[in-house]
Amino acid sequence: MREEQILVRITGQDRPGLTASIMSILSKYNAQILDIGQADIHSTLSLGILIRMDETFSGQVMKELLFKATEIGINIGFSPISDDEYEDWVNHQGKNRYILTVMGRQLEARQIEAATRVIADQGLNIDAIRRMTGRKSIKNPAKHVRACIEFSVRGEPRDRQEMQSKLMRMSQDLEIDFSFQRDDMFRRMRRLICFDMDSTLIQTECIDELAERAGVGDQVRAITESAMRGEMDFKESFTRRVKLLKGLDVSVMHDIAEHMPITEGVDRLMTILKTCGYKIAILSGGFTYFGEYLQRKYGIDYVYANELEIDDSGKLTGNYVGEIVDGHRKAELLKLIAQVEKVNLAQTIAVGDGANDLPMISEAGLGIAFHAKPRVVANAKQSINTIGLDGVLYFLGFKDSYLGDQGKL
Repeated sequence: MREEQILVRITGQDRPGLTASIMSILSKYNAQILDIGQADIHSTLSLGILIRMDETFSGQVMKELLFKATEIGINIGFSPISDDEYEDWVNHQGKNRYILTVMGRQLEARQIEAATRVIADQGLNIDAIRRMTGRKSIKNPAKHVRACIEFSVRGEPRDRQEMQSKLMRMSQDLEIDFSFQRDDMFRRMRRLICFDMDSTLIQTECIDELAERAGVGDQVRAITESAMRGEMDFKESFTRRVKLLKGLDVSVMHDIAEHMPITEGVDRLMTILKTCGYKIAILSGGFTYFGEYLQRKYGIDYVYANELEIDDSGKLTGNYVGEIVDGHRKAELLKLIAQVEKVNLAQTIAVGDGANDLPMISEAGLGIAFHAKPRVVANAKQSINTIGLDGVLYFLGFKDSYLGDQGKL
């Protein structure tokens, strides 16, 4: 018996039972299914089936498939695939696979062209494209519109550093966010996520809020901004700022906590992460009081931040208690929590905005710069600048359609 491969290509209006009707014909002739793939865009079907069968029956099979296609109103085509062509395809399956995620408030053709041009220039081939976000309503546009597409690509980048640089420029010039990750088991099994707090989970710097109440806002803000740009050692900047808070009544901390502006997407992100069993940590150069407030609000598992010293009269002394949580300490804590939770570092995620977040962002399996300072964005492999913090979900491979009521915006 001599066998051959035939690629069957089917396009047209999708309908229930279409694939079953095709398979009923192929099964009559004991056809092997070597590969199969389907995409469905607005009820328009594109289905490919690579079969191997006795060449004696191939003519009859194609004839019956053509009749069926006419009957149900679809288009069908056939291409012979030689043994050498098939083996070449099989050999390419061992190549590395990556996921390029592209997202923004909306995606236009120019942005998709730029992303796919980067892929092509690096000699990578796109195997699949998935829309991760729900469809945008034209008549009733959602308040928090976002669009995300995921490209599954095969091969090895010719120059990973050059690719990263191009993606970075693309992100800045076209107002989109991206993530380029190896598509391995760790990407699909993240288990621990560590967040910075100030300007990440909340849209303020708590030390600046305290400084305003103490009447030293301008002085503290100037030091904060210098530290976040990486122009000053964090420990030095922290010590100088805390000293300026001396004499402030501790009661103001409660009011600040009650009115902290939560970052867009945090509620949705936390709900889904907890539902999916992630361990969540706050690793902050800010203050424990505010971190514990968020811990109670969202059921966060770990909080490590800085403790302000309070005197017997309930006023800040201008000093702190214990070890400062700086960038080095954040990276240490990420590794420590991973060890306690028995999580491989490749399964960890770190999200932050400041220079003191870079060590943990670099250490984590997936490090994300969120609305970050230029120095942080330049050194991070992933960034989110155009949408809310729940954009992290798309980097983790979640589709809106997976999330049901939990994923409502």
